Amino acid sequence: MLGKTGVLIVNLGTPDTPNVPDVKKYLREFLMDGRVIDIPYANRWLLINLIIAPFRSPKSAKVYKELWTEKGSPLKIYGEANEKQLQEALGNDYVVKLAMRYQNPSIEKGLKELQLMGLSKIIVVPFFPQYASASTGSVYEEVMRIIGQWQIIPQLKFVNYFYNHPKFIKAFADNGRKYLDKGNYDYVVFSYHGLPERQMTKADCTGNTCKLGSCCDTIHAFNQHCYRASCYETTRLLVKELGLKEGTYTTSFQSRLGKEPWIQPYTDHVVKELAQKGVKRVLAYSPAFVADCLETTIEVAEEYREMFEEHGGEHWQLVESLNDSAPWIDLLTDLVKEQEH
Repeated sequence: MLGKTGVLIVNLGTPDTPNVPDVKKYLREFLMDGRVIDIPYANRWLLINLIIAPFRSPKSAKVYKELWTEKGSPLKIYGEANEKQLQEALGNDYVVKLAMRYQNPSIEKGLKELQLMGLSKIIVVPFFPQYASASTGSVYEEVMRIIGQWQIIPQLKFVNYFYNHPKFIKAFADNGRKYLDKGNYDYVVFSYHGLPERQMTKADCTGNTCKLGSCCDTIHAFNQHCYRASCYETTRLLVKELGLKEGTYTTSFQSRLGKEPWIQPYTDHVVKELAQKGVKRVLAYSPAFVADCLETTIEVAEEYREMFEEHGGEHWQLVESLNDSAPWIDLLTDLVKEQEH
């Protein structure tokens, strides 16, 4: 095994089953992460264990049952396929392991398997195109917590983000082109997972860069890791690749939790406003997700479609994520090999 490189690919996670106890277990682990809900531990514990997990688990379990397939959770199915595909693409000089930040297969299990192979280098690839403390940052923290306990620490490299990688932009754009070429769409919505506004301002180490406004109009040294700025840049790159006209698209944010302000505009508000303004046919992208999951298949594809039609819209179409496509594996291969330099 001398000279081989370990590759840990990591996605967010999924319950083991769509049953209430497993969904509750998943929600508790996920939401108790201090990078996800960044409030004092005692307050977070009370909020999650006494309010959110008990009351939200039954509702979430119903949605997960809609999403579930005979083979299990789509997110895990795609992850397992990616593990096999990437291993084949990289060849015998690499060992690829799949992990989830929350639940199974765990990061700890994946790293332990790599540790026992005597590898000299480990490359960690979080499956999050845009960096955020609550996603990529959390993966980093967990990996370092585990490896920090090892007596022998191998060379460790992380893929920080890839939203601006040409192959990422082309792959997502190509997924949407087949709809744009066949359908007469009035508008394109680029919907990203939301985050609390406070997490944007907390991430501003200068204390005066983040204004939650035009500060995200370009990418520069002081906002290169800003999630909001990265999302807007992703949209700009996709718009350029697709050749969309100004006034025919927008960026919005979904999946907010609680009453405090999250990044705006909110996708559900945008959906209603577009329909009420007379927009009839919308193509929806979710470029924060590389694998279709609850937030894309259910929230964007179904819930927003129903909302759009209820307010006068006629057709709402989700562009599928990269999933287990050849362009995604090609991109992953590049991301890994770029870390070898």
